[in-house]
Amino acid sequence: MAATQRQEETILEGRCRSIPRPPLYKVFLLNDDFTPMDFVVVVLQSYFAMNRERATQVMLQVHREGMGMCGVFTKDVAQTKVQNVVAFARQHRHPLACMMEETE
Repeated sequence: MAATQRQEETILEGRCRSIPRPPLYKVFLLNDDFTPMDFVVVVLQSYFAMNRERATQVMLQVHREGMGMCGVFTKDVAQTKVQNVVAFARQHRHPLACMMEETE
C-alpha cells in the first residue's frame, strides 16, 4: 500500500497599501561671530559629506544670510547630525549652532 501525500497550495494575495513616507527635516547651521569659517567648512565636509567647494558655498551663505541648509534627512538622521555637530563644535570650544525643522 503506497502512501500518497497531498500538497496544499497557499496563495497569498497582495494588497496594495500605501505606506506614507516619513516626514523629512532640513538641517541648518546658524551664523555666529566667533566660529571660524574654516571650522564651518570642516563641519560641512565631515558631517554632511560635502566637497570643499560646496562646503565653502554653504559656509558663505551661513555667514551672509545668517543660516545655511546642510541637507534634508529623516527625523532620526537629522537629530543625530544636529547632536554630533553641536558636540563637535563644543569639543573645539566654538558656539556653532545647528538646528532642524520639518519640511512642508
